[in-house]
Order: sequence, then C-alpha cells, then structure tokens
Amino acid sequence: MVSSIPTPTPTPTLIPIPIPTPIAVANESAGDTQAKNLFSLFLHHHLGSISTNAMHKLRFFATTARNLETLLAEELRGLGLNQVTETRAGAHFSGTLEDAYRVCLWSRIANRVLLPLAQFEAVDADALYAGVRAIDWSEHLNPSRTLAVYADSARSAIDHGRFAALKIKDAVVDQVREQSGSRPNVDTLRPDVVLHCHLFRDQATLSLDLSGDSLHRRGYRVGSGAAPLKETLAAAILLRAGWPAIAAGGGGLLDPLCGSGTLPIEAALIAADIAPGLTRDHWGFTGWLGHDADAWESLLEQARRRRQAGLEGLRASTIVLRGSDRDPRTVRVAQDNAQRAGLTRYLRFEQRDLGDCSPLQQEQPGLLVSNPPYGLRLGADSHLPALYATLGALLKQRFDGWRAAVFTANPELGKRMGLRARRFHSLYNGPLECRLLHFEVNTAAHVSDQPRPLPPAERGPGADMLANRLRKNQKNLKKWLRAENITCYRLYDADLPEYALAIDIYGAAEQNNAPDRPARRFAHVQEYAAPPSIDPRDARRRLREALGVIPEVLEIAEQDLFFKVRQQQKGTAQYQRLADKGRFHQVHEDGLRLLVNFEDYLDTGLFLDHREARRLIGHLAAGRRFLNLFGYTGSASVHAARGGACSTTTVDMSRTSIEWARRNLALNGYSGRDHAFIQADCIDWLRKARADHSDFGLILLDPPSFSTSKRMHGTFDVQRDHVELIRAAMNVLTSDGELIFSNNLRRFRLDHQALADVHIEDISPQTLPRDFLRNPRIHQCWRLRKGASNASEKIT
Repeated sequence: MVSSIPTPTPTPTLIPIPIPTPIAVANESAGDTQAKNLFSLFLHHHLGSISTNAMHKLRFFATTARNLETLLAEELRGLGLNQVTETRAGAHFSGTLEDAYRVCLWSRIANRVLLPLAQFEAVDADALYAGVRAIDWSEHLNPSRTLAVYADSARSAIDHGRFAALKIKDAVVDQVREQSGSRPNVDTLRPDVVLHCHLFRDQATLSLDLSGDSLHRRGYRVGSGAAPLKETLAAAILLRAGWPAIAAGGGGLLDPLCGSGTLPIEAALIAADIAPGLTRDHWGFTGWLGHDADAWESLLEQARRRRQAGLEGLRASTIVLRGSDRDPRTVRVAQDNAQRAGLTRYLRFEQRDLGDCSPLQQEQPGLLVSNPPYGLRLGADSHLPALYATLGALLKQRFDGWRAAVFTANPELGKRMGLRARRFHSLYNGPLECRLLHFEVNTAAHVSDQPRPLPPAERGPGADMLANRLRKNQKNLKKWLRAENITCYRLYDADLPEYALAIDIYGAAEQNNAPDRPARRFAHVQEYAAPPSIDPRDARRRLREALGVIPEVLEIAEQDLFFKVRQQQKGTAQYQRLADKGRFHQVHEDGLRLLVNFEDYLDTGLFLDHREARRLIGHLAAGRRFLNLFGYTGSASVHAARGGACSTTTVDMSRTSIEWARRNLALNGYSGRDHAFIQADCIDWLRKARADHSDFGLILLDPPSFSTSKRMHGTFDVQRDHVELIRAAMNVLTSDGELIFSNNLRRFRLDHQALADVHIEDISPQTLPRDFLRNPRIHQCWRLRKGASNASEKIT
C-alpha cells in the first residue's frame, strides 16, 4: 500500500492548482496506462512515507484569486515560511503541519490551503480510480467520517469534473468498505475530509483541503449587501492600499459606501492584529485522522492573546474606523457583522449620504477606501457617473492629505472623479477584471473634467450652424421673455441632433449689478449622453465646438458657463453632490428671489419646466394652508406664500433641500411659525399627518420617478405606487381643496380606474412653458379634487 503523504525529498513536482468549482464531484480527463499511474505511486512509496507530525517538513499549496499570487507569496514569507514559490492561482510553500495550520488561521488573502497527497497519470477513468485506490485511506479517514470531493480539469481526456469526483469518491469508499465492512458518507456542507483533484494534461494531483471551506468565509458575515466583496478580496484591497502602514501611523479609515461593512471590518482585523480565521468554527483538518490537535490549540491560544493585545492597543490609539451608507438596512447588516466579529466597540457604522461624509474633527489623515457600484455599461447604470463625480468632489473638497483607494470594474467611471490616480492594480472580483485606483489627495492630483473649448480657427461648419440656431432662438423668444418678465429659461434643447445639448439661461438678481450695464447672465449647459452609434471622438469634438460658440454668441463670461453631462437618473442621483463649493446665486422669477447652485449638483435647484405650475400654485394659494410634498428647494412654497397662503409646509427627505427651501423663503421675507420645514419620508409623514387630523387646502405632489432613499422602507416607483401616494395625500386634503400632481416619467400612465372617485383634470399642456415646446413630454401634470369623475378632463 502506498503512503498517502509525499516524502520530503525529493518532493514530487506539483501542478499549480486553481480554485476548484464547488461541486460534490468535479472536472477532469484521463489518458495513459494504469501501469504508469501505479509506477508513479510506487516512486512515492519507495521514497518513503512520512508522519504528519507537526515537526516534519511537507510541501503545501495555497490558492488565491488571480493577480494576488505575489501578494500571497509576500504574506507567506511574512508568516515565517520558506521555499515560497508563487505560481498561477497561488503559491507553494514548505513547512510543518503546524505551519500550514498557521496559514489557515492567519492568511488574509489565501482561499484554500492544500496538502498534496499524490500525483499520478490519469489518462482514463480506470487509471484515475486505480491511482486513488493506491493511497492508504486508513491514514486519513474511517467509516465514521464524512467526505466531499471536488475536481477540475484542463486539457485532459477526463474533461468532466463531476464525473472525475464521483470516480475518486468511489475509489475512496470502496477501499474503506473493503477494509472495515462499512463506508464513509458524503457530506457537501460540513464534511470531515475534503479532497481536491486537479487534472492537467492527464496528470492528476490529489490533495487534502486543510481549510475545508474557502478561507474568505471568516464566519462573521451572515448578511450582505447587493454585491458584497469577498473578505479575502477586501483584505487584498487594503493591503495594496498600504493600510497596515497607515494604521501603524495612527491614520483612520472611512468607507463612505460601506454596504455590509466588509472593508472596515477587515481593516479592523488588520489594525488590531487579529487572525482572520479566529471566528471560523469549521476546518478541513479537525476531522482528519492526521490532525495534530495540540499544535492547533497552541496556535489558537497564541492568536487569542494577540487579539486581546491588539484590541487594547486599538482602543488606546487615535485610529477611528468608520463606514457609512445611505441605506439603513445595509447599515444594520454591517453593524450585525461587526458584532459577530467581536468589533462593535471599535467600528462606527452610520446612515449617511455620500455627500455628507467628512473627516472627524482633529482626525489625522488616513485612508478613504470604497467599492462603489460599477455597472458593466454606463447605459445600464446611468446614475453612476454622478455618483463617482460626487465621490471625487468629496475627496477634493474635504479629504486633502488623505490617501484613497477606489475599486471599480469600469475605469471610465473612475475618470469622472476628477482626480489623477498615481497608480493602479488589476485585480479580479470573481471573473470580472477590476482596477484598484490609488490616489494621493492633493491639489496636484486635481483634474478638470470640462472639455477645452475649441478656438474659432479649429471649428467645423457645424459650429456656425449652432451659432445661427442660438441667435435665431434668442430672437424668437425675446418679445415673449420681456412680456412675461422671464429671466430664467431654456434657450436650446438639442435642436440640432449633432449638438445634443440643453442650454438654460439664468439672469442674476444680485443687488450689486450696476444700473448702466446689463444684468449678469449664466449659461447652464448639459450634454445628453450620446447613443452608442455615435463615435465618442466626434461627440467630444462637437462638444468642444459648442463650448466655444455658446459664450461668444450669448456674450457670457467664460467663468459664467457651467457644463455637466445629463444622464437619465435613478433614485436621488440628481441630488447627489458633484462638488462642494457652496456658491449660490440669486435669480428672479415673477419678482421673487430664488437661490440656484450651478456647480455642486446635477440640477440647479430650480426646475424651469415647472414655471407655469408654480404660477398656478401662487394663483390658487390665497387663504389656504399649502403642503409641498417632495418639496426640493421650496420654490413652489415661495410662490404660495406670496400668493396669500395662510401657511406653508415643505416636506423633503434631503436635509440639504430643506435648508435650501428655508433660505429661499427667508430671502423673500417669509419665516416664522407659519412656514414649516420637515425632513422626512413623505409617505411616512402623510400617514402621521392623517393620524394627527392635519388638513390642507392646496397640495403640490411632485415625486421622483424612482427612489431608494435611506429613509424609505423599500423603494418608490411612481408608476407602481402613485395611486397609494395620491390617496395618502387626498386623505389630508380639505373637502374643497385641490391637489396638483406632477411627475417627469415620460412613460407614466395615470391609473384613472383606480382613482375613479377623484375628479381629475389633465393640465399638462397648460403647464408646459413656451421655451419647452420642443419637449412636450418633459413633465405631466394633473389637477385633482375630491368627487367622482368618469374621465379626466384635458385643459388646452
């Protein structure tokens, strides 16, 4: 019978073993003669067997994810191991059984630790079976133990993993049954012994999996977010980002998009010198007959002492480890995971919008690390550019002197951050190739994402066409603008398909304008995302032409032109910060002063297409209590107050919006108890308002198309949820009151049947301003009153 443990010298040549596919029996191929297989095993036997005593040197293989082999080899050397050789998908190392246990317990990036038992030719199923039967399995398991077998194959005659695993299992249980009269059972969940077979060019390498289960399963994470990082990948990100040195220097860590908290938890384990495997309760060696229980218990005791000392040191240090997320559910998951890791006292997880994150007072510069979402195509997740722009603005405005590491599978999104990465690492998240971008946050790394305008000499004939169209539109609108006293309007809306831009003009209302010169004007230019059929280079050139033409034709100073990319938004992406400059400008609307911000958000704070709806609110408000739901910056509340509303109540989930609304009303002289500002989920607030018997004579209900706000329970979809929302609002409407319902979802269809007891008038055409006639579906608007109506009335 051949020994199941390879002799220390000479060590058999081992084949790099990639991560096997988790199945009960796996992939391979066969090839030559049974005699050759047995001859290979005879060599192992002839060279002698070796005890599994922890003092004997053995050869092991630790697997890891692609592109982490070098990092794994460095880690193994740091654990005191020698003869470390990195190879594809892992690294070989020599050591005692106790050394292998140490790797299982302490490695942060290894997936598995394998002890090769034998290597032999397996040119067909019979050869594979015979090779496995030649091992003395009584050294490894008995009939009372359970077994799982996994296999993979490449360039081998046996090319089906499940078939190969079944043959290996048969060979093992047949031998044990012949020797003892009974056989071990298969258990794919928590087996006592796990075998892995790798077949490559008809050579089989059969190994004992000492880890039992992938080492990324630390044991602390039960709940997770939508796309969680494996713990091993999170640790690799932190190691590549230089977190151990930053923590040693007293720097803190922040993950502002923390999800289930994997990055902060792994950072805490590193900073506190805690073995990542200390919280695991199952290993692949504890049920193995060759297990050295004394050596393992000694390692556990050492790890427990180091953990205690590390946590005491962390408690006494200035290091602050934080994670935040806008979704309260994922924050609770992160807190639960930290509790299971025993780190609740050392980690702070809180519910916070990305744009509200900042360093703590007196906090030493540290590491901001994040794994933001990265849709495979920008068209599939068009809110992501704004998210990355917000992240970049956050770093530039508040985290000067920090280091940042951003993990993404879409490098184009990384460019939206407006920061120059000093280097990057290519890593893999499963099969997906990703980039780990490293930033030194300082002014030298700042990059402007606004294209450089083309000078006249470099422009094509299309630029003249655009200039002529802008002059024509100005002339056509001039008389109407003067008659209506409108200073904020849309001048151009993709009139020429080659120049897919929206150009809005805002006339300043600052008091320092000299009477002998025209008022200052701003141009807010938004580029619509080009379809995939358009060459990005052509689109970029036309944009640069436009940015040169616009200020010339409109006679606007270059610094008064603001450019953004307009994408279809999801959730509350239009409210996310793109910058943090805090520069507000006053503009006029019907004699009222309103604040706009051209730089910090995708939208300015004043929706120009709702101008007529705001005028209608002012006309209907006299003597009524006005409720502004999803109130944004409160411009409709200002119109209602000027129109004679006896009170206004503005409700919005965003703290920024609520403060903006408060400033808008105060700017026009409206403050005090008659004007309330409430930061809340509008749906929840309506339920409470009904219970409090609140009622309003006029309500504006202008919800987003879709929202996943952190203060909402679940998601909001205006098409799906509008009936429930309208009914909730009607419950707080007086018997003679009116509800103005509006939304911007182009495909929206009002459910008249479900609202048959409500009097409905379609006032969409009436509320569409002249400067938006090119885009009649930009919003839809209805006027609702209590009382049945057989069909909606359309007012033209």
